[in-house]
Amino acid sequence: MRNAPTILHLDMDAFFASVEQASKPSLRGKAVVVGGLGPRGVVATASYEARVFGVHSAMPMAQARRLAPNAAYLVPRFTLYRTISEQVMALLRELSPLVEPLSLDEAFVDLEAGGTARDEESARRAGVKLRADIRAVTGLTGSVGLAASKMLAKIASEQAKPDGLLLIEPGTERALLGPMSVRTLPGVGPATGDHLRRAGISTVQELAEAGEDELVRLLGKAHGHALYSMALARDERPVVAEREAKSVSVEDTYDVDIHDRLRVGMEVQRLADRCVGRLRGAGLSGRTIVLKVRRYDFSTLTRSETLRGPTDDPAVIREAAARLLDSVDTTGGVRLLGVGVSGLADYTQEDLFAQAMPVPVGQEPEKGAVEAVTERPEPADRQWRAGQDVRHAGHGHGWVQGSGLGRVTVRFETPQSAPGRVRTFSVDDPALSAADPLPLVSDVSHVSGADGDPREDGPGRAVGAGREAGPARPVDVGQEAGGGRTAGAGRDATAEVGRDATAGVGQDATAGVGREATAG
Repeated sequence: MRNAPTILHLDMDAFFASVEQASKPSLRGKAVVVGGLGPRGVVATASYEARVFGVHSAMPMAQARRLAPNAAYLVPRFTLYRTISEQVMALLRELSPLVEPLSLDEAFVDLEAGGTARDEESARRAGVKLRADIRAVTGLTGSVGLAASKMLAKIASEQAKPDGLLLIEPGTERALLGPMSVRTLPGVGPATGDHLRRAGISTVQELAEAGEDELVRLLGKAHGHALYSMALARDERPVVAEREAKSVSVEDTYDVDIHDRLRVGMEVQRLADRCVGRLRGAGLSGRTIVLKVRRYDFSTLTRSETLRGPTDDPAVIREAAARLLDSVDTTGGVRLLGVGVSGLADYTQEDLFAQAMPVPVGQEPEKGAVEAVTERPEPADRQWRAGQDVRHAGHGHGWVQGSGLGRVTVRFETPQSAPGRVRTFSVDDPALSAADPLPLVSDVSHVSGADGDPREDGPGRAVGAGREAGPARPVDVGQEAGGGRTAGAGRDATAEVGRDATAGVGQDATAGVGREATAG
């Protein structure tokens, strides 16, 4: 392990929710929850104001609504999140060529490899400047951890949250880790934590004192050895700039269990097309087709089929997914379906096209396949989702607060404006249309340096100004919205669940975040 804290871990603070607050002035300092708004949706991110009420990531959305009924509930805007993530990652790459992204809002950086830092002082300066640059470019805050290893840098950033910086000085690692819960260490989840607790081990210090042999006896050879090393603050993992994707997959959770076998088959075909779209977008192909089915009783089945070589042909992948579905009993109903491709490569094997069903004379398979992935028919009735960007011919840019009874309520404001006013329109108002998100910061032509360093808050910790918001009471931001109930499922498992639009933002809903993952 190196002798200087030159590994940096950045974790943006409540990223999705912070983006929504930055782009919607009326939500700043208020409880915001982002995720799937349907009955089976889950929380993707909750703002710190929402966390006061016990709302957290991965919580069922129905439970979140009970805990914070007056919070703003919004659908994710992944296009905007990715754009901002790219801005942040570009700042990290200015520090070093060795940047290891873990997600849209989290990454490791090897400062030593970029010549940015060689000791404690230069590492701290780099961390302070990075946080200032992120605020200047995106208007958002991030927490930074600096240490001599990846494990410790990540623990440091977690301790620094929100909007802070923590540097772990070499030689102090074990003293810092000792009193922490074993759950702090990577790889120790609820089950392992409970197992260790029953053995009388609750802290990292107790883990180290137990000894390697005892941990191997309790947890097995691989896990026992790894945990003992972490308890001694040992972590030799390097920062890896490029991590190859192992699979590409998409899945949908449905508000109501699907019982009709024909519809299940149609959903699998649609998911296969979406998976191909992601596969081609990444310039990849794959050999193994995977089908995931979660049934009415929460039992989850996976089936896979390995082809002779890699392909990105939609017909081949659709047919493989259909064959896999034939082996699954869906009689009791299906609540989740997913299609994935693994065994990835950056080329295709042409003879695999012969596996597809014969194409009728006159049909152009390649063109039809692409259209199936990229084009969707417009729904008969426009659906307005809470948080969606819109533009009105007379009022300008705004976002949807809620909809129901044939009406949609919009708040007109921009990231640079004061909190805006609310107007209600017919859902088919020709003056109202969907819009692209606006940038959070109007001028990013310059990036601030390290001047105006954040104030110090104890040894080794610098805390920025952060949000000027303490524990916030629930705020109903949708009081001016007209009430109403809507029902009916749309494409991609979207549905409006018919809650009163006066209850708050986000009462029209989607069934889930619509997970489309590239797994690393």
